[in-house]
Amino acid sequence: MDKIRFKQAQSLLLESGKSKKSAEKLKPPREGTLDPGAYAEIIKQVIGTEEFIYTSRPTHNLSQEDAEEFCNNLIEIRNKIDGILAEFGVLEKKNMEEEVKRLSEQFIILTSKGNFKKIITRWGVEAHRIIVAGVPLEADDMRVLNPKIPDTALEPIKKKISHVKNDIVRKMEQLDCQQILVVVENDKSGKILAKRAENLYGARVMIRDSLKDTSILEFQKALEKNN
Repeated sequence: MDKIRFKQAQSLLLESGKSKKSAEKLKPPREGTLDPGAYAEIIKQVIGTEEFIYTSRPTHNLSQEDAEEFCNNLIEIRNKIDGILAEFGVLEKKNMEEEVKRLSEQFIILTSKGNFKKIITRWGVEAHRIIVAGVPLEADDMRVLNPKIPDTALEPIKKKISHVKNDIVRKMEQLDCQQILVVVENDKSGKILAKRAENLYGARVMIRDSLKDTSILEFQKALEKNN
């Protein structure tokens, strides 16, 4: 049974790993670093799709709903495979950046620091879609970050918060976006910004211990989630 499952996984991997563009050329692999966790996740997800083989017996015809779920699983698997192939130079990373650019057109990206903006733009997001808050979205949250902050120091922060909120509204209108994705690191300021954005705007959140060590594939997955 395990051999059959493995052969099914191999077959689906071959199908899901086919190029998204028939004209796209694959390059010889170069030296790179294999992520065992990412590979294990692919295998697990591929084997999980075998449920459709058994539930669709004896005809193997899929309903519209099941076909969408099955194909979405394969697309997600293919994206993950593309991420591994890009690491070894078989696929151009540019292709992934183009996909991120396309997906991010639905979002305003909110982050907490200027150097995070540079990372996000390298992933493929257009710079004008990114807002660097630099402060929490509510003045009271500053007291959580710095309980000793004097009232006088809060006034300029309140003005900065007002500018950030106005910028969010303006960009959402100009770019015709209804969704916000908060991209921050797993520290106190990042978590406070993310929680407040969730409450105020229903924002989606991506928190990582280190954004510079976060792959474009992880970011792409955050954009795709629930789309």
